[in-house]
Amino acid sequence: MLNEFKDFIAKGNVMDMAVGIIIGAAFTAIVTSLVGDLINPIIGLFMGGIDFTNNYAVLSGDVAEGMSLEAARESGAAVFAYGAFIMAIINFLIIAFVVFMLVRYVNKIKDQATPAEEPAAEEPAGPTELDILMEIRDSLAK
Repeated sequence: MLNEFKDFIAKGNVMDMAVGIIIGAAFTAIVTSLVGDLINPIIGLFMGGIDFTNNYAVLSGDVAEGMSLEAARESGAAVFAYGAFIMAIINFLIIAFVVFMLVRYVNKIKDQATPAEEPAAEEPAGPTELDILMEIRDSLAK
């Protein structure tokens, strides 16, 4: 069983997947910073400085007017944090677009790097089944 496990780990797919997960985790930090530190402030600028993150509705509990979402949660109040959800959707769409652009760019580079294969010359088609049957019929008729 130990040898089977060694064979499983040594396969290229497992190692490729491990490298992909590690690179993906590092890339997540970059994309999160891109969205949070660069893109969201620009979106906020165009939307008049609106930040949806602290928008919420109090379902139950006592919350002072103008209290931040984090402070409302810490006070034990049940809050409906629709602003955080809206920001999560916006962040997802931005991250998905950035990843799409990255994959598109990588695929374009990959296509340029691989030489286009010339189509192989088509081999002449052999006789069809109908041709063979007609030949047999003609042979039998003689």
